[in-house]
This record gives sequence, structure tokens and C-alpha cells, in this order.
Amino acid sequence: MQLTVDRGSDRLGVQLHPAQDPAAPLIVVFPAMGVPAGYYTRFAHALNAAGLGVAVADLRGTGTSAPPPSRASRYGYPELADDVDAVLDALAEHRAGRRTILLGHSLGGQVCVLHLAREAARGAGHSVDGLVLIAVGLPYWRAYPRRGLGVLAMTQFVNAVSGLLRVWPGWGFGGRQARGVIKDWAFTARRGSFPAHLGATAGLAAVDLPVLAISVDDDQYTPPETTDHLVAALTGAKVRREHLTAADAAVPLDHFKWVKAGAALAPRITAWLPIRH
Repeated sequence: MQLTVDRGSDRLGVQLHPAQDPAAPLIVVFPAMGVPAGYYTRFAHALNAAGLGVAVADLRGTGTSAPPPSRASRYGYPELADDVDAVLDALAEHRAGRRTILLGHSLGGQVCVLHLAREAARGAGHSVDGLVLIAVGLPYWRAYPRRGLGVLAMTQFVNAVSGLLRVWPGWGFGGRQARGVIKDWAFTARRGSFPAHLGATAGLAAVDLPVLAISVDDDQYTPPETTDHLVAALTGAKVRREHLTAADAAVPLDHFKWVKAGAALAPRITAWLPIRH
């Protein structure tokens, strides 16, 4: 089943993978930069088999979301974080009476954290019951063992190109992206924090939800140190920190291949599931 969420000049696509039990917890997935929602279908089916409902939202300009990023695109991290709220609102009928858990991968995890931090900064109650982060961190160059300078150079090169061309063409990394998204992402790599204009700095420490943060073996983009750097800012959250090895998963892992490890990840998620917030 497919939903469309109107975001003014943009439209977001959301794929639904219902559970057999309509009262089962609902996992709402936000993907990595440039990765379409369809990529997570196998993972969604593993969560379905564990008794969980799943919705996967395409980020702006990716997959079934439209239009693709262009020079006219003016959005960045603030709009992506607001999109989380819009998707949750669009799923209101499906969420009624159920626990709702956000699950983010890479950029999708960052915008989920931002959404929750901005809620907390406003003094609003959280709209979900928990957060799962898989292969998520801040790509702070100092957090990378041995190759930090290379990460700094790459991220700032991508930012410079997107500024010059007024859009990131997706040359070998991240797919086509709005320059505002790349600018905010490059800031996190350079400074190790979210830009102040996002209005999330104070809210990060005020997020008080249960968080399950899972890093994976052989993650070339988000090694465990970058996950640790991000969750260290969530001082008010009940964080459970785990690492999935290729041996535990019985499949090769990296920043993207972990989606094939649903059989190993689903039990970890169901065992962690918090009670209704």
C-alpha cells in the first residue's frame, strides 16, 4: 500500500507493510541519503514476520517522492525534520491505539533525532514511543579512526560542488540532493554538531525517549565511533547501545548491506520495544 504526503511543492511517498495484528506496534522507517524506500522491503518483511507493522517513507526527492532535487530546491535539514512530523500525521489512522517507533538509517536517523529534539525544545510531548538508530551517527571527521582528514576533505568537496552547481548531482555518493541538505550535512562533518539554525541544540539533551542505537560491522560511512558521538548528546534519553557483527548476522554487513540482516535485527528490536510513552 502506498500513501502520498503533500508538502507544498514536494510530495512524499510512504510504503506500508501491514502486520497481521492491526494493533501491533508500528515501525516508521526513514532511509539513508539517496536510498529509496523500496530498498528496505526485505527488512520490512523481516519485521512483519516478527509481528510488527512497518511504514517506510521516502525522503524528499528520492524514490517515490517528487520532484527530484533541482537548483530551485530550497530545503535542508529543518524541512526534512518537519517531514517526519508530516509523515506521522499522515499515518494517524494507522497509528491509532498502537505504539509508534521511529527507525532511522544514516541521514534518516539524523532527521528523526532532529524531529525529537525540536519537539523537546518546544516543550511539546513526544509524538512517538521510541527511536531505533541503525548505522546512524554524525559524520564528524575527528570521530573517524585513521581516516578523518579524508572524510573532512570529501564532505567539504561535496559541499563546495553543490554550492557551485546549486544542487548535488549525486556523483558517486548520496544520489541527487538539494544543496541545503548537503550544506547542513557538511556542517555536521566539519563541526561535529547540528547547525544552530536547526533549533535543536537545547532539545537534544531533553529527548527522554528510549533509544536503541545499533552500529554494524564494516560500516564505511558510520563506524561505531560516529554513533557514539551522536548518542552522547542524548543525555536525557534511555539509550541502549548495541553493535551487530557479521558473525551474529550470518551475512556480510556494511552501511547498506545490514538490511539483509533482518532475521538478526528483528529480535533485538522486539526485545527492546518500550511500553507506551
